[in-house]
Amino acid sequence: MKINHKQLTFAREYRGYSQTDLSSMIDGLSQPNLSKFEKGLSTLSDELLSKIVSFLDFPFEFLSKNISNESETAHYRKRTTITKKDRTDIENSYKLIGYLVDEMADSLMWPEFTFKTLDIEDGYTPEYIASYTRKFLGLRPDEPVREICNYLEVNGIIIVELDAIEKFDGVSFVSDNNHPVIVLNKNFSNDRKRFTIAHELGHLLMHSINNPAIPKHREKELENEANTFASEFLMPKEAIKNSLYSLRLSYLAELKRYWLTSMASIIRRAKDLGCITKDTYTYLNIEFSRKGLKKDEGFDIYIDTPELFRKGYSMHKTELAYSDFELASAFSLPVDVIKRYCETNRNQSKLRVLI
Repeated sequence: MKINHKQLTFAREYRGYSQTDLSSMIDGLSQPNLSKFEKGLSTLSDELLSKIVSFLDFPFEFLSKNISNESETAHYRKRTTITKKDRTDIENSYKLIGYLVDEMADSLMWPEFTFKTLDIEDGYTPEYIASYTRKFLGLRPDEPVREICNYLEVNGIIIVELDAIEKFDGVSFVSDNNHPVIVLNKNFSNDRKRFTIAHELGHLLMHSINNPAIPKHREKELENEANTFASEFLMPKEAIKNSLYSLRLSYLAELKRYWLTSMASIIRRAKDLGCITKDTYTYLNIEFSRKGLKKDEGFDIYIDTPELFRKGYSMHKTELAYSDFELASAFSLPVDVIKRYCETNRNQSKLRVLI
């Protein structure tokens, strides 16, 4: 079996150990030797590797895998304050979710990706791409995006909810086997989830799928493009603009209920579309904060539930008759990883087992 040294780093970091901590717990393992191995500069005996992965409670076969699932568009709230440990846990989590999506695809057929991708570099604006995507989905110009998860999933984007820290909103990427995935923080309000899903859809359509690697210096620009896409996708300019002139706080609840977006995003939309002045925007935000609405807008809105990933897990358990331990063995993962990311309510969705 060919050993991939990066997988040992993955397993160590997933369990939360530093090189020094791990080497102190394994007889015959020194930190310098572990460091050299993880850099690909030296080897460790199979006996020593077996001790390490046994301590980490990972199958030995995990070391032969090559889990990448890189994302150029990870979206963190208050990114500068997130700790390295939390960031590593989130990154390892979405990489494992992508790996699980790929492993399930050996037995299941995920829906085909059918969205049209358009390249910003070809002159398309985020607003145009959002409008085009709405038309593709058959949405009327004045229609809110009600079943947002279903729209994405029937067209081949797999949405997975993750129990994550407050500083993480979501991330989108294309898995190692080319399945588009959005990982979403399950702990936020529905309006924030909806905007995050739309934001990540923008990343997938404009920046990730069928597009080349994006330079790091464009990171802020990419975020602005995804936000612009999300705003137009959820609150189309031509449909919402007339209702944003002379905007008052008393109008916001009704607009939120109709468009299924937060009051805060509606105020921002009014400013961005030139429907209110900068002074009015400042005043509304001050009043919004004074009334405590920044922390809690008073009521939540509807969002449908992502189904594909949990249904894929359910079908492995029922139609394919796998236990969690058998799934862990088949996927070369610890059983606690299966339980952490897969064990949830099992909804119905249109998937079929491959013969």
